[in-house]
Amino acid sequence: MHSTIMHFPLTIPHILDRAEKYFADREIISLIPAGMNEAGQPIPGKHRYTYAQMVARARQLANALTAAGIQKGDRVATFAVNHFRHLEAYFGIPITGAVLHTVNVRLHPEQLVYIINHAQDRILLIDNVFARLLPALLPHCPSIEKVVIMGPTPQPIPGMLDYDQWIADQPTTFTPPALDENDAAGMCYTSGTTGHPKGVVYSHRSTLLHSLASALPDSLNLKRSDSLLPVVPMFHVNAWGLPYTSTMVGAKQVFASIFSDGASLAKLLAEEKCTRTAGVPTIWMGLLQEVERAIAAGTPYNLSQLELLVVGGSAAPESLIRACDRVGLHLFHAWGMTETHPLGTCASVPSGIEMDSDEGYHFRAKQGIPVPLVDVRAVDGDLQDVPHDGKTMGALLIRGAWVSGEYYNNPEGTRATQVELDGQRWFDTGDIVTIDEKGYMSIQDRAKDLIKSGGEWISSVDLENALMGHPSLAEAAVIAAPHPKWEERPLGVLVVRPGHDQPSKEDLDAFLIGKFAKWWLPDAYVFVQEIPRTTVGKFLKRALRDQFKDFKLEG
Repeated sequence: MHSTIMHFPLTIPHILDRAEKYFADREIISLIPAGMNEAGQPIPGKHRYTYAQMVARARQLANALTAAGIQKGDRVATFAVNHFRHLEAYFGIPITGAVLHTVNVRLHPEQLVYIINHAQDRILLIDNVFARLLPALLPHCPSIEKVVIMGPTPQPIPGMLDYDQWIADQPTTFTPPALDENDAAGMCYTSGTTGHPKGVVYSHRSTLLHSLASALPDSLNLKRSDSLLPVVPMFHVNAWGLPYTSTMVGAKQVFASIFSDGASLAKLLAEEKCTRTAGVPTIWMGLLQEVERAIAAGTPYNLSQLELLVVGGSAAPESLIRACDRVGLHLFHAWGMTETHPLGTCASVPSGIEMDSDEGYHFRAKQGIPVPLVDVRAVDGDLQDVPHDGKTMGALLIRGAWVSGEYYNNPEGTRATQVELDGQRWFDTGDIVTIDEKGYMSIQDRAKDLIKSGGEWISSVDLENALMGHPSLAEAAVIAAPHPKWEERPLGVLVVRPGHDQPSKEDLDAFLIGKFAKWWLPDAYVFVQEIPRTTVGKFLKRALRDQFKDFKLEG
């Protein structure tokens, strides 16, 4: 028996049409470079327009792409930060049937060349501030037929098109081709910390379903009355899908472009009365320091309307969550990855538990429970589910309506991550987790970063989060160091907070005792000026292991 419900394709043109019909006067604000100061640093200026204007320009872009010969399934790359032109590309490219390929601007040139060639991008939309990279990239990227510069340049660049001029004479109406909801709409590549980056292709259907789930009350609770500043880059996993979700619900969107320091963000959040923002822990550490500085100086920012700071990318330690609460900044954990579009879980506090209670902080420091249409499980080496006791570690598997079932043109990578279990296909995330009695997941480590001491597992993430609660430490990473007796033991790599003395091993051990079994405590600590990070702000453990591979622990 079939249902009587009509077929309504879940495609991105619906989001754009909805924004035009119902949210035409809602604002989109971009903080963009408006000149240089005497020190050669960019001076921020604001660009402000409405959804109606964004929709019109997105359709002009669609017409320009069509006139350039772009067809359904072709890849169009963007090499840009967060601003209004990039938002136009988020819609103007997929409504033509082409695929929006956001390229991570922080990758090494060799990786950029690999990604562009692997995706076979035909047109490149690139920010003016990155145009200097073109001579090093284009000779190695034969598939690129046309380069369009987004933003003004001091003088025209031969052979390059100016984005605003390119779309200016195009009609502001556009009729999309026939689109199937399972057609490709977007494309992102992993960060490539091991081997070549791997491509994930998102569909129109997955994008709309992801947007609906993101907006739910126990997810990001995003609505028309909100003002959202996504600090997470639009070149990385579609800024966690927030540009699409915001446009779907009609929220005001605020973009910080290259200005992601604590002072710039605090000022922008206050001026635009933002209610929500999203970024990685390092961003919120910088914002916290600026807010604390302003309070101490007697010139506090008015952030009274800021309800939620979504944190992802890596775990925020409980000490950071508590410190932010003390100045009115409320962190909210979410977890995901490129392969999950990216939202997988959210850490809303269970009913009956106060957010600022010890139990509330305990749950807020976890990565939470799956959002609707996503399922997770933790398994042992025999693919058996581990107990949900909050202690037993297992490999995290995930499946869902927007979870990747394969990598683009990479059968080897696909085989290494797909698991058949109970007649269902699951994606092996590479994360090691615990799941408690309420179903709340807590990331313990990446599988390759776990420390195996005498046959027992030690979570480097738990140790790092605890150490970052020490008043003298700004950052802490924990890696495995070779040990003559126990095979591996923890080594703490620490950054001292400015203005504080370097703590002793005895002091650090005393700080950790009571939180962990004694055998979990690092055998040694080393102090560095900074900890290397990936392009998305996570600790680059591989670089630390290389740096300290000859470090000798006593037997």
